[in-house]
Formats: sequence, structure tokens, C-alpha cells
Amino acid sequence: MTILVTGGAGFIGSHTCVELLNAGYEIIVLDNFSNSSPKSLERVKELTNKNFKIYNLDILEKFNVEKVFEENDITAVIHFAGLKAVGESVEIPIHYYYNNITGTLNLIDIMRKYKIFKIVFSSSATVYGMPKQVPISENSPLSAMNPYGRTKLMIEEILNDVYTSNNNWSIALLRYFNPIGAHESGRIGENPNGIPNNLMPFITQVAIGKLNELKVFGNDYSTSDGTGVRDYIHVVDLAKGHLKALEKVINFNGVEAYNLGTGQGYSVLEMIDAFEKVSGRKVPYSIASRRPGDIGECFADPTKAEKELGWKAEKGIKEMCIDSWKWQSQNPNGFLDKESIVDYANALA
Repeated sequence: MTILVTGGAGFIGSHTCVELLNAGYEIIVLDNFSNSSPKSLERVKELTNKNFKIYNLDILEKFNVEKVFEENDITAVIHFAGLKAVGESVEIPIHYYYNNITGTLNLIDIMRKYKIFKIVFSSSATVYGMPKQVPISENSPLSAMNPYGRTKLMIEEILNDVYTSNNNWSIALLRYFNPIGAHESGRIGENPNGIPNNLMPFITQVAIGKLNELKVFGNDYSTSDGTGVRDYIHVVDLAKGHLKALEKVINFNGVEAYNLGTGQGYSVLEMIDAFEKVSGRKVPYSIASRRPGDIGECFADPTKAEKELGWKAEKGIKEMCIDSWKWQSQNPNGFLDKESIVDYANALA
């Protein structure tokens, strides 16, 4: 059984590739490496001792993507490919709408042509916008607050319409909360370009000395310590959730949304404290103003995923911090080793 993984070189994609291969699936990875490194896939092969095809393609290149379907017997698709930075999406919204939505339309149209009706879609908890209550269930109102979130919500709506038009489709919409951590080996992990957008890679880069201090945006929320509370989930647990969702779409028709989170919220200061304890490093921070659109609390009700998929997050905050630090400390420059850094600098020159 062969699974096409779009965006498979990324943070969540690469960890999912490891879990797929270890579970006995064959995979094909399609990625344009705009926000990821081919080295992550080299390490996936190393970790699993298995080989697989890699296509260096953009899903906007419809003609070339169709060749992937012509050349391979694909059973199902796990669709990660897309731009993902909230702040950037506000600055260049048209680029986000065009890339994420058009790319997905291309993919779905090709799947329809080749009669491959099974897809697991990488959605996001941003589709809930400003939740009125927590924990957040899949029945909570949907209302994204930025272009990135709106692309996820629009794609969910498109996929619902696709199923309505043809009930042969089987679709899982996975709404992630806040993925952190890394593979326990320390060989693959989160590798952001430039200054990180997310909390944990920012913490680890301060701890290792790449950044001077962490900015904590807001300490006046109605939370235990005034800082924002989020549902952090270990990326390996998240990857395993994709396998459970894949089993679902292979065996059933329909379209269902699932929250992938722990159901537990941690504040920014709690995260800093937990990380300092496992790493032995201090993380200097300063308090900054709230960012527009930020909310005080956001954590999942993951009951549906446990009931219908048989999935539940297993790793706690300590393991998330240990694995994040192992990845960062062993790979201070991410996937850029010394030789790669020289090549990268030359390419930019």
C-alpha cells in the first residue's frame, strides 16, 4: 500500500513518514523544499533503514504532479504541503490563498481523475478563531482570524463539498493544536527558517545561544500566571494520529474532523520552567505587549479522536521538552551542517 505524502520533508511530515515506514507502508514524498530540507528525508531513511521515492515538485505544478500519479500506484494521500506562518500570511495574503488553495485544488482534481478518493488533510486549530469556551470540541463554531487560518478553513469547506458531490471520497480533517518536540533520536526536528514563529524553537534557540532572549507576548491574560495557555502536543504523537486517521479513511467513506491535542493547557511561563528543568539552561525572557488576535486560552477536547480513531496523546510536557532540547543541542544549525552552511552561503552570495 503506497501513500503519497505532500510536504513530507517538513516538521510534521518527516515524523509522519517515519511512523508510516515503521508501520509497513510504502511512501512517496512530494516537496518543493521551500520551507524544509532534503536532509530531513535522508535522516528519515537513516532512522527507518528504508528507501522511498522523492519528487522535488511544487503542487502548483499540476502537469508535473500528475506525472507522479501516472508513474505510481497510489492508495491514499496525506496532504501537508502549504505555507504555514500566521504573521507572514497577514503580510502576503494573496500568496497564501493562491499557494494553499490552488495547490490543494490541483491535488484533489488529479486524485479525482485517477480515482484515488482517500485523503488525510493537515488542518489546524486556527479554524476555531477566537473560541468562546475551552476545551474546544469539533462542534465549536468555525471562524478563522488570519489568512493562514482562512486557507485551512476554506480547504475544509472545499473537501466537504467534494464529498457531497461524490460519496466515494473518504476524508479526515486533522485540526492540530501546538506541535512541539522531536524524534527521540534527535535526528529530525523543527527546523524553522530565520527567527522562529513558534514558542518551543524560540526557547531552544535562546537556550543554545542563537537568540538573546524570548519575548513573551502578554502577561495580563485571565490565566494562572497571566501568560497565554496552549495545548502542546508531541510531534510523534501527532504523527501517530495521522496513521490512525489513514486507517479510518482506508476503511470508511465520509468526511470527519478530528482535534489532535492533549486536552491539557500550559502557559508560556510553565513551558519555560519545564524546559529549564530538563535542559539545565536558563531562558532569559522579557514581557512584550499582546499580539493582535492572540487569545488567552486554547486547548482541545480530543475525545472524538480517541473514540473514533483509537488515538490518544501519550507523551507529556517533560518528554516534549527533553526531545526538543536533544534535537536543538545536537543540531545547533538545524539541518545545516558546516559543509551545508558554506554551500548555503555561497548560494546566497
